[in-house]
Amino acid sequence: MNADTKPVAIFRHSASEGPGYFATFLDTHRIPWALIRIDEGESVPASPEAYAGLCFMGGPMSVNDELPWIPHVLNLIREAMKQNIPVIGHCLGGQLMSKALGGTVSRNPMKEIGWGQVQLVSPMAHEWLGEGSGFESFHWHGETFSIPQDATRILESGYCLNQAFVLGPHLGMQCHVEMTEEMIRSWCSQWELEKAKPRPSVQLPEQIIEDLSAKVAALHRIADKLYTRWITKLKQD
Repeated sequence: MNADTKPVAIFRHSASEGPGYFATFLDTHRIPWALIRIDEGESVPASPEAYAGLCFMGGPMSVNDELPWIPHVLNLIREAMKQNIPVIGHCLGGQLMSKALGGTVSRNPMKEIGWGQVQLVSPMAHEWLGEGSGFESFHWHGETFSIPQDATRILESGYCLNQAFVLGPHLGMQCHVEMTEEMIRSWCSQWELEKAKPRPSVQLPEQIIEDLSAKVAALHRIADKLYTRWITKLKQD
């Protein structure tokens, strides 16, 4: 890579919810990245101009919480989109994107934890994912976002209507395609903190880790498609 190549900024909001496979993908494609540890008190950049793209990871907080960094993140997302700097969000990250664009984040009708099918719901979905009707993704959320004005909903599940949206080069997701085996096992060790009763939308840890390697490998193939489309618009000028 050229020494002047701008990195992708990755925002981490919780120590256990790092960049995971997203960072692996960028490394494979020799795209530099910089981790901004919001969970450790690092400041939100005042401008997105130093970055080729912005990536926001998950976190246990709500975008509706009165946390000092959230307004700065929302402003940064809006400014990046104004400058055509691609933004991608995973779970909390997708919720931040929705709120930055005037959407709302509210409680989902039920918690969604574990593996579950999502369906492609628009022609735009096939532009990002190719052929097929859906795939098995990983989920871990109790809230959901609305689809912002002018954005297109591309994914849904049986337990959460809005699983992903696109707006130009930007992709906001409720589901977690960035997961690694290590991350999933770590989250499962915290399962009881969710205080969620097992039900069709909530799996127990032993269900989650069944055939884990095969499920994660399949998820990475999906992530490859989404991330490959996203990096085509990274901004270097």
